[in-house]
This record gives sequence, structure tokens and C-alpha cells, in this order.
Amino acid sequence: MDPLAASLRIAGSGLEAQSTRLRIVSENIANARSTGDTPGADPYRRKTITFGAELDQATGADVVSVKKLGVDQSKFIEEFDPGNPAADEKGMVKMPNVNILVEMADMREANRTYEANLQTVKQSRDLIAATLDLLKASQ
Repeated sequence: MDPLAASLRIAGSGLEAQSTRLRIVSENIANARSTGDTPGADPYRRKTITFGAELDQATGADVVSVKKLGVDQSKFIEEFDPGNPAADEKGMVKMPNVNILVEMADMREANRTYEANLQTVKQSRDLIAATLDLLKASQ
């Protein structure tokens, strides 16, 4: 398999994986204050993503893939808010186990990784175009 085509496939898998990661982080941030509907009900639970390497049969290269989407089983945060419809008899409301600072760090890392993969795609495309130009000129 052509190394440039393989690099395109590897970078493409990275783009897809980081796109999924950004979607998960966005869901977590959007639901950071989503409580349950009834007193004592569980709120939104933070989602997680796990990546893995797999062999791409077409190129013979290891590519990244989403292995598992899961949920963070850490404890919910409890806040005193007796006016909230989700408050229990003591006025405590279970809040999502989402830490905005962690999500923002994950978003920044995913964004930078996405950009790096995108740059790899652009560079590979430019090299393929240059190679084709050289082949045309030599005929």
C-alpha cells in the first residue's frame, strides 16, 4: 500500500475519533447542570470515551478507533437547593458528576489533536499532488 494513502487513512481515523470525542465533551458541558425530574432522581451522568488501535485491512496500518462509549461512575455532587423540583426532603439536589474544567481541558486536547490530524491530511494531499505533477511533467 502507498505510504501516502496510508497516512491519509491514519489521519482520517484520527479526525473521526476526535470528532466523536468533541461530541461527547459537548454533551457533558451542555448537561453540566441537568438534574433529575423528581425528588432524589439521578441527574445526567458524565459520558466517557475510550480509544483503541486496530489494523486497517486495506492499508495494513494501525488506525485509531472508538472502542467504547461509557459513563463515569463517580459520585454525584450534592447541593442544597430546596426550591429545585429535584430536591429531596432535606433540600439536597443531586448534581451531575461533570467538572467543567476537566471537560474544557479535554475539549482543548481534542481540538489540538484534530488540527494535527487535519494538517497531516493537508500535507499528504499536497505531497500526492506534487508527485502527480512530477509524473505529468516527465511524460
